[in-house]
Amino acid sequence: MDDEATGWMPLMSRRSVLLLAGLILASLNMRPALAGVSPLLDEIMADMGLTAAGGGAITTVMVVCLGVFGMVTPALARRIGLDRTLFAGLLLLAFGIVLRTVDGVFCLYLGSALAGTAIAVMNVAMPGVVKQHFPDRVGLYTSIYVSGLVAGAAAASAFVIPLEQATGAGWRGVTAMMAIPAVAAALLWLPQALTRREGSGGGTRPFAALMRDRVTWYVTAFMGVQSLTFYIVLAWLPTVFQEAGLSADQAGYLLGLTNLTQVVSTLAVPVHAGRRRSQVPHVTVAALLTVAGYTGVLVAPTTAPWLWVTVLGLGQGASIALALLIITLRAPDAASVTALSAVAQSCGYVLAALGPVLIGVLREASGGWTVPLLAGVAACLVQLVAGLFAGRPRPD
Repeated sequence: MDDEATGWMPLMSRRSVLLLAGLILASLNMRPALAGVSPLLDEIMADMGLTAAGGGAITTVMVVCLGVFGMVTPALARRIGLDRTLFAGLLLLAFGIVLRTVDGVFCLYLGSALAGTAIAVMNVAMPGVVKQHFPDRVGLYTSIYVSGLVAGAAAASAFVIPLEQATGAGWRGVTAMMAIPAVAAALLWLPQALTRREGSGGGTRPFAALMRDRVTWYVTAFMGVQSLTFYIVLAWLPTVFQEAGLSADQAGYLLGLTNLTQVVSTLAVPVHAGRRRSQVPHVTVAALLTVAGYTGVLVAPTTAPWLWVTVLGLGQGASIALALLIITLRAPDAASVTALSAVAQSCGYVLAALGPVLIGVLREASGGWTVPLLAGVAACLVQLVAGLFAGRPRPD
């Protein structure tokens, strides 16, 4: 008996290591295809003969797909299982990344749409995967995968140009390289995809019942508004700093610091919040930090910009981590988590896509950044209210 147990321990250990490595590498692939477009956009536009609107449409197509195609994930998970759904998402991501490097505007947009669809599927599947594999350690493994998501975005933004310069590959070559980690993640996840788990995709609550549940809409509102406040910063923060008098390089570094700081809170907050029945204190602190960051940028953008972006990063990193953790905690099983994730993230990203546009309209109408940034602060306060309801535990 002892020999049998001893023989199984290394095998179980190897499986656990492979599972964790696959989860981490999959999470690192959930943003580079999106975040890596912006630094290369001028080259892409020049090479493909695109206008500014046509260049911006590359990202728009991907964000729209994030909002629309996440809803297919629960049906796909019911049919083939969550692990195979994540595996399929990784393969589709790699294919979409490579396709958009093929010559021609059609392939550029189609590849971007496929990559966006793959990310949507992975976004929705991940909370269910965590619930399925780590039901007793949801906070810890949420922190791991959300930190990987944020780190992947930060790395793509920071290193895509240096990598292009080091390799001389051009935008097509460096973009195609993003498919390599997606394929590697798929290979690491293959053992999970080949393992048949009974009920891993079935038994989800009907969508009609989900839609009637008030908790669904609290969670969806929190997910959507915190995403909206994040995308406002992502789209406009460098412009705000430049118009306040900072150089383009400084503005870019400050945005990078915001993304980097998010990793700290995404690592720490879900572990602590996941141990508590209520996440209300955590969502309160996260929203107030974000308000403080917005306010600092509004009142004194050039006085202590490093402080404001650090506070913003801590608040926004905690907010996205809490939104994904709450999705996992507010549903009883992996299939129900996947369904709730689909509703919250699909509606949330549609709402988030409106944020940068509305802020741009306010900037043009008001002629300055006071009104737009005050609107951002107001959105943070709405995020706080939604979080107060979403963060409460379900009644026993």
